[in-house]
Amino acid sequence: MIRVAVLGSTGSIGRSALEVMGRHPERFEVCALVANRSADELAEQVQRFKPRRAVLCDGADTQPGGGPTRWESGWSALLDVAADPDVDVVVNALVGAAGLEPTLAALRAGHRLALANKESLVAGGRLVTEAASEGGAEIVPIDSEHSAILQCLHGHHDSEVHRVVLTASGGPFRGRSANELWRVSSDEALRHPTWDMGAKISIDSATLANKALEVIEAHHLYGLGYDSIDAVLHPQSVIHSFVEFVDGSVLAQLGFPTMELPILYSLSYPERIADAALRTYDPVTASPLTFEEIDHASFPMFGLGVEAGRRGGCSPAVYNAGNEIAVEAFLEDRIRFPEMADAVHKAMEEVGGDVIRDVRDVLEADTAARAVTAEAVRTLADARAEAAR
Repeated sequence: MIRVAVLGSTGSIGRSALEVMGRHPERFEVCALVANRSADELAEQVQRFKPRRAVLCDGADTQPGGGPTRWESGWSALLDVAADPDVDVVVNALVGAAGLEPTLAALRAGHRLALANKESLVAGGRLVTEAASEGGAEIVPIDSEHSAILQCLHGHHDSEVHRVVLTASGGPFRGRSANELWRVSSDEALRHPTWDMGAKISIDSATLANKALEVIEAHHLYGLGYDSIDAVLHPQSVIHSFVEFVDGSVLAQLGFPTMELPILYSLSYPERIADAALRTYDPVTASPLTFEEIDHASFPMFGLGVEAGRRGGCSPAVYNAGNEIAVEAFLEDRIRFPEMADAVHKAMEEVGGDVIRDVRDVLEADTAARAVTAEAVRTLADARAEAAR
């Protein structure tokens, strides 16, 4: 029986993880659930899975009593769950850079980390890989692209790998010109053509920031240089990544788009568990499979993110924090779609990319980048209001 704690259980990935485990009660025990402020939904999950612990990070101290579950609240309780010795796997499905400290806590405790919170690896980088080494822990990615790479690399030595190629759906605005993107709305950006995801990651997919974050992830997860990591558009979202080996052979992992498959693999790795609820792959139904180059002029967030990765140090944390503020502003209709890249670029220009010594350096860069991006957003919004007058 694999004992699992789910951080971010009321979000899109967290709910999917619980659905997967709910189909395999003989293999998985949900021993802890953590949510930010969705108290009612968390209470429903507790009623169904009856974990030992339930944490509401942003909630009252007093929670529903009765039953086998101990209710707790606050950030320290979340970190305690991440490091709980009675846990085998920690699913980090938190959103944003807030996931960094729980990631470090889980790894230092020696747990397997089923990682959906890509921002913690992007922002923390070396700190995360060092924590895994320190705790003798392993990181198994939930991202479909990195799960695909992991599966393709199984049984192969690092020296055999020439490059990896990540695939991107292109989001709802694939093929739109840079000029056309000035007129798109946040509602349109949330309508992803192939994946059902939360608001933040849906916008990241629309801007291709998500793919830039995944390039940085691949650098840290697999020890690859940035020249060995490519990305292409693949609108069908059936091939999740390619791995090209030094002899020219290429392996790819295919499957119809669902996050439940990489979630299941992250929980059972390296074993595979049969799951009748997952859709069987049909090559005829999936055809044709097509690929396109990324349009860097229309989607500059991709290039900005890769540049942050190449700069190293705190630059990825700056990019990530700026992106979080810009996405929030776009969702609130305070700035337009192309202006997200302008705001993030401002943060990358003004906030230094110093070497990371400890988590404080990351948090300081994160805070500074958020402040600069927020000011850039205000400037852009004021200019828009002035132009409308």
